[in-house]
Amino acid sequence: MGLLTPLAVRIGSISWMPRLLPQIVWVDTRLQRVTSGRVTLLDIAGLPNLALTVPGRKTGIPRTTPLLCVPDRDSWLVAGSYFGAPQMPVWVGNLRAATTARIRVDGVEHEVTATELDGEDRAAAWRTMLDAWPNFAVYEARTDRTIPVFRLLRTR
Repeated sequence: MGLLTPLAVRIGSISWMPRLLPQIVWVDTRLQRVTSGRVTLLDIAGLPNLALTVPGRKTGIPRTTPLLCVPDRDSWLVAGSYFGAPQMPVWVGNLRAATTARIRVDGVEHEVTATELDGEDRAAAWRTMLDAWPNFAVYEARTDRTIPVFRLLRTR
């Protein structure tokens, strides 16, 4: 957690934030481009994050998405929350279709396998994620869909 984390938590809970998602992604993409991928908006907010690269399920073209993550023992947890928007993030469908993916955490690349969690495994992971980012509860309340939770485990 960083100095700006409490501010990020407050901003992340604002009800109209999903409408700004395209602008946030645009700013974050430009920030990563000028820093050669070393800095993201999540870094500035002091939040744990990773860059997930997974092939597009239709095109096969690798797509990279910065995500809030929760380190959990020897793996990372990520959620397809999309700020609680009604639609599923595109990366979720791509990850579901992929056999492996790549992540970059703190500048280090890893090949990972993704497991979508359900039942008690999802519930336990969700509690862990809420400890790191309480706004996941806000996002869950905003949407009718079940927010998917994935465990990313290093393959090597």
